[in-house]
Order: sequence, then structure tokens, then C-alpha cells
Amino acid sequence: MLEFPRWKYALILLVVFVATLYALPNIYPQDPSVQVNATRGVVVDEALRGRVESVLADAGVDAKEVELDAQAGNMLVRLDDLDAQTRASDALRSALGEDYVVALNLASTVPDWLTRFNAKPMQLGLDLQGGVHFVMQVDQQAALERRLDAYAEEARAILRDNRIRYQSVDRRADGAIVAVLESEADAARANTLLAADQPTLIRNVDGSRITVRVPDSELQQISADAIEQNITTLRNRIDEIGVSEPVIQRQGTDRVVVQLPGVQDTAEAKRMIGATATLAYYAVVEGDAVEAQRTGIVPPGSRLYTDRRTGGPVLLSRRVIATGEEMVSAQSAYDENGLPAVSVTLNASAGKRMFDFTSANVGKPMAVVYVERVPQVRMVDGEEVRSFRVSEEVISVANVNGVFGRQFQTTGLEKQEADDLARLLRSGSLAAPMDFVEERIIGPSLGKENVERGVTAVAYAFLFTLLFFMLYYRMFGLVTSVALLLNLVIVLAVMSIFGATMTLPGFAGLALSIGLSVDANVLINERIREELRLGVPPRAAIAVGYDKASTSIFDANVTGILAGVALYAFGTGPLRGFAITLVVGIIASMFTALTVTRGITTLIYARRKKLKTLAI
Repeated sequence: MLEFPRWKYALILLVVFVATLYALPNIYPQDPSVQVNATRGVVVDEALRGRVESVLADAGVDAKEVELDAQAGNMLVRLDDLDAQTRASDALRSALGEDYVVALNLASTVPDWLTRFNAKPMQLGLDLQGGVHFVMQVDQQAALERRLDAYAEEARAILRDNRIRYQSVDRRADGAIVAVLESEADAARANTLLAADQPTLIRNVDGSRITVRVPDSELQQISADAIEQNITTLRNRIDEIGVSEPVIQRQGTDRVVVQLPGVQDTAEAKRMIGATATLAYYAVVEGDAVEAQRTGIVPPGSRLYTDRRTGGPVLLSRRVIATGEEMVSAQSAYDENGLPAVSVTLNASAGKRMFDFTSANVGKPMAVVYVERVPQVRMVDGEEVRSFRVSEEVISVANVNGVFGRQFQTTGLEKQEADDLARLLRSGSLAAPMDFVEERIIGPSLGKENVERGVTAVAYAFLFTLLFFMLYYRMFGLVTSVALLLNLVIVLAVMSIFGATMTLPGFAGLALSIGLSVDANVLINERIREELRLGVPPRAAIAVGYDKASTSIFDANVTGILAGVALYAFGTGPLRGFAITLVVGIIASMFTALTVTRGITTLIYARRKKLKTLAI
């Protein structure tokens, strides 16, 4: 009657092995460190290692270790504490300048044999461990200029589409857009068309000249929208890099605060959330690009670009066919030749423009331009001066072999560039560039001492619970204690495998799930004791006790799981952290209470033929 299938023993052993393997990294602490990444055109090598060590020595900072990864293009400086990390970061930023990205990091100390299994520690939230704190300045002027450029391009398109001859359409430094027409009659007609297409703008007609201005209210709205769009884009980008429970909020009129708990690679996070890389598609203009570069005389309506592969000049039309802001989706892929590519899907309007262009230009070249706004830091009179350098490179020039519209592939990128660009395009483009004005590691909001005391209190409470079970239920109490310990290990392992972030509400969910596990084991033990009081033989009492308790335990735990799912679906931030640990803990407690304890009990008592009493 007291039987347990062998395959379930195999399952228990497998779960114990995997849970122990993936929970083990949590016992290894992290080293405060500084990561140095190379920007384009420079390298990370032994010479840089010597330079970094010299800078640290001059700053009076003792590094535990300086790790060089030339292939990945980065260097990791491990330090003893957060104070040394701050001093090392400040010294390296001043010494290395704009050629390298210097970022704060928390470096793992997990042994290599564990990392081979992709085992990594569970991340802790800002309230328990602290994390990275960024303050980012939004360049609202750039957002205004981008919108004004769009208005100017729309005006040119309206005039071209309606065959109105004009001498120029330019945006002035004061924000006005000035269109000079061939005649006053053309100006009157153009004014009517512009008023129909751009009714909110203020226009003034003076002879053959039309001056268009954006109202102050709309300028203010553009600035406000730029902040909101940047916050939305930051959330999407942080979701792409897998950071749990981030804090992203507006500060003042032009700043955004970003807090990332449990981030392992802050250099990668900093690069991704602040990047403004995108793609733009242009027609190639016929003409001698080399001569135009030499003389500085560029044909009307065109611009000079540089080809990344050859370094030579390329003449492209000023009129853009499609940009990254108009992309619906983007996926990193490979083309028919096995080379890295980005598969792009445009929105309807951009897809129509692409279809119209390719229909009229089969056999003619089209260029893909990679646009990146690169932050720069210069030291002027001992102070940091931050600015941006806009890098625009032609990554591909190819003939249009056939007509296509919304869906196509872009090549000419390295594999890492294709992956990063696809993520950026998926998450959306920043409405305005942002500069990192503050970056620091922040401590836990509860304080290190309070966190340690809280963990100690939980550990003692857990120990007292186990002691009580062993005294009250004797052998069955010992089995219950093993199940509770395994339940804790399983939860830690699952949280570590999926990269979840443990916060204080998460600890509350974990404590509640352990409490439910205790209830389940108490219910099983009391059912067995009840059967023994009714005179049922010991082995039969164990089997009947588990069978009768299983239904009640299952019903109660399913209710708890449904509550956790609802909290996760409709909650945000701390509620989601509580829900995740609660659901994982309940599922683990059901497995340990109903399967593990029964397997151990069967192993102990099933072969004892003259069993008359149970140690319960």
C-alpha cells in the first residue's frame, strides 16, 4: 500500500541537483568594480592596462585585480569597496577622456565551473542591495530642431508634389522656416497649400517670401513630449536588456532619473539606454563625390557622407526615404549570404514611400546611413564639459533589384551592431538626445545593517521552526525540515535562473510561501496522526494521510497561485516582485510537501514489514 514510483525518485534527485547547482552562486559576493570599454577606433590592450594601473597608483587606489578582455574590447578593474570604486572611476574618466567609456559595475565572483552551466546569482533590488543611479539631461533644443527640420522637409515635399517652383526652403537659427518662391503668385498658392497641411503654424507672406513660425505653445508641447517619449523609450530599452523593477521618473523640467537594481554590466546598460543610433535610407545622387569633397561645392539638394567600408565620399539626396522612427519592428537576422543583417518592417506611410521610390528606381542605387550621436567629455579648466558628436556613416550602397515596400533587410553591419541596432529600433528612438550628468552606485534604502539584521532574524525564525517540527513530529518533523530547506533552495534557484530581482516585498512573498509549505506539512502530519488514532496500520495511515491531505493542499495552493497571477498581471513594481516569489514559492512548496516528503517517508518505512508505530 505504501508505494512510490522510481521515476519520481529520479525526478526528486534531478530537482535537488539542478536547484543546488543554480542556487549555489548566491553564496558568492560581488566585487565593486570599474569597467572600461573602447569606443570605435581605439583598442583595449596591454598598453591600456599599464596606463590604467598607473592612473590608479597616482590616485592612491589599490585594485584587487585588473582583468583584460581584448576580444570583447573591455577591461574590468576589481576593487575592495564602494569608496575605492568611486575614486577609481573619477580618476579614470579624467585620464582616459572621450576615447573610452568608464562605467561602474558589480563584478561576479562566481567560479568558472559554475558559469559554464550559466549559473549566476539572484539579483537584489535597490532596497536590499542598492544599484546604479543615473541622472540624464534631455537635450530639448535638439528635439525642437528635429521637429523644425521635419516641418521644413514637409514644406519642400508639398511644393514639389504640387509643382510649385521655389528657390530655397531653409530653417533659420531663430527657428523660422523661410521659403523663397519664384513669383508672388506662386507664394500665394503655396501659402494656401501650407495652411491646409500645417494649420497650427504661423505664416507671413512678403512678396515671394513665406516665413513660417511655430507658436510658443507648440514649442513648449514639443519639449514636454520629448521628455515623455524619452521616458517611454527608456522603459522599452531597459525591458530589452532584462532589468527587473527599474525606477524611471522625471526630475524637474529636463532631467530623467534612472535606477537599475541588480545590474551586472552597467557599461552595457549605460550604452543601450543612452544610445541614439538609428538608420536612414536615402537615394544616391549622380555626380562626382570626390570632386565635391575636394572643392566643397555640393550639388543642390544633396549632402556628402562617408562610406564606412571604403572611407570614400558618397553623394546622397537630402530627402530621406525612411528613418528608424518609422519602423514597426526590427529583428537581427542573416541574409542569403550568411552575413549579419537587420530585418525591418516599416509603418504604412514609410512603406508607401519606400514602395514608390523602389518602383521608380529599379536598377538605381540606394544608401543606408547609420546615424549615431556619441557623447564626448572634455576637461576645460579642470571641469568636465560634455557635448555630442553626430556620426553619420554609409553602411551600404546597393542597387534596387526589385520593388519592395514595408518589409526588407539591411546589411553592412557587424553581428554585434546588428543585434544592438535591432534592439534599439524595437524599443523606439529617443525624441531628444540625453547626456549622463550623474552616475553612481547607491546603497540599499534600508541600510546595510538593517538588511543584515532582517536576514539574521529570518534565519533564526526558520531555524526555530525546524527545531519545533523535529521535537513535535520527531522523524516526520525531520522529513518536513528537509522539505522546507529544499523549498528554499528551489525558490532561490528559479529566481536565479530567470534573472528575477529579489526585493523586500519579494522576501515577504517568500516568507508567505514558506508559511504555506509549513501549513501543508502540518496538514499531512495531522492527517496521518488522525488515521493512527482510528486504528489504521502505520503504512496504511501514511498512504491515506497523504491522499486525504493532497486535495485540500492542492485547492488551497491553487487559490494562492491565482491570487499571485492576478497581482502580477495588474500590479506594478513591488507588487510584481511579491507576486513572482509567492507563485514560485507555492509551486515549490507543493512539490516538496506532496512529493519529496512522501518519497523520503516511503524510503524509510516501506520496507519495514513489522512496523507497528510511527515516530510522529
